Amino acid sequence: MKKPYTMALPMFAGMAIGAVAIQALHAQAQRPVYMIAVNEVTNAEGYVREYVPPAQASLKAHGGTYVAEGLVTVIDGSLPGKRAIVVRWDSLDQVKAWFGSPEYRMARVAGDKYAKFNIVVVDGVKQ
Repeated sequence: MKKPYTMALPMFAGMAIGAVAIQALHAQAQRPVYMIAVNEVTNAEGYVREYVPPAQASLKAHGGTYVAEGLVTVIDGSLPGKRAIVVRWDSLDQVKAWFGSPEYRMARVAGDKYAKFNIVVVDGVKQ
């Protein structure tokens, strides 16, 4: 009577271990995406006071990681703003979830008073 249970337990344990391994391999295969924002700020004081703190908090809460921020050095062509940020995300879906989140949408209402936003997302390269 115990024989079917002794066979079933190792079988289910093996399936669980296999599922975890597949999930881990799939996560490793995904390349990150990078969001680049070059915003045209028209009122730096208002932008920094009303937009930046809630926008940064929402970005970090949704899994974004700042990679670079600061003044832009243009090598060729032109950009609309003088400062840029680069944020690393695990996926484009994660960026879209952050961008549509209530926290960011509220921050963006404030930000729209002080800047014109230019945001793009590019795929990371396989390392």
